[in-house]
Amino acid sequence: MNQETAAPEAQLATSMRNFSVQLSPTPRGARLARLLATEQLRSWGLPLDPAAHIVAELAANAATHSRVPGRDFRLTLYVVAGTLRIEVTDTRGDRLPQLQHPAPDAESGRGLVLVDALAVRWGVVQGPYPRKTVWVECAGG
Repeated sequence: MNQETAAPEAQLATSMRNFSVQLSPTPRGARLARLLATEQLRSWGLPLDPAAHIVAELAANAATHSRVPGRDFRLTLYVVAGTLRIEVTDTRGDRLPQLQHPAPDAESGRGLVLVDALAVRWGVVQGPYPRKTVWVECAGG
């Protein structure tokens, strides 16, 4: 399911642009999230970096740490007044992401450190039950 909404052409420069897609919480769904986000950003004429990296990390987290069989995750992109907002919503509101700095020899655990470094700001919103949304804002929208 792929939806896009936009304001009329006359208001496009100051309007909000929106893209949203529901995906399976699997490695394939995470890859598809990154690919679809990249194509959407291209169609809007926006830079791919750092947004593609952020989408890849958030989608991988949704597929790895927040997977519930039979429940999808949602990727949403918004552009408002020069800011790109990326949201990934999953159905594990009981598992909130935490920014932790892993040991230098750790093989994983750096995803949110990367997101934190690339984002202007980010956070988590809970609800409605059982959902949570991890959101990230980046410049360049």
